[in-house]
Amino acid sequence: QVQLVESGGGLVQPGGSLRLSCAASATILSILEMGWYRQAPGKEREAVASITSSSTTKYADSVKGRFTISRDNAKNTMYLQMNSLKPEDTAVYYCNVYSVLRNYWGQGTQVTVSS
Repeated sequence: QVQLVESGGGLVQPGGSLRLSCAASATILSILEMGWYRQAPGKEREAVASITSSSTTKYADSVKGRFTISRDNAKNTMYLQMNSLKPEDTAVYYCNVYSVLRNYWGQGTQVTVSS
């Protein structure tokens, strides 16, 4: 079974940057869309950024202009570049791959923005 492994989270000061990675253990066929979600304590999971099979990108208003989603198909890896981080960005970040057959989720990686 294909697994998604996330990395790159950690503690960073406000205004700092992090790059999250999501690597699939094998190629996933018939991908429709992939993206990043986050969940803060006491809150529901929310969509952060996504990219479709046609390379159309979408961002939450709260991260627009600061975050960039990208992918490297040869490496079966998706990235989320996060710049100008704010304390309200603190959350567990999950990667997601939505295919014709299944919806895949990573285990989550903690991002903490604090001084």
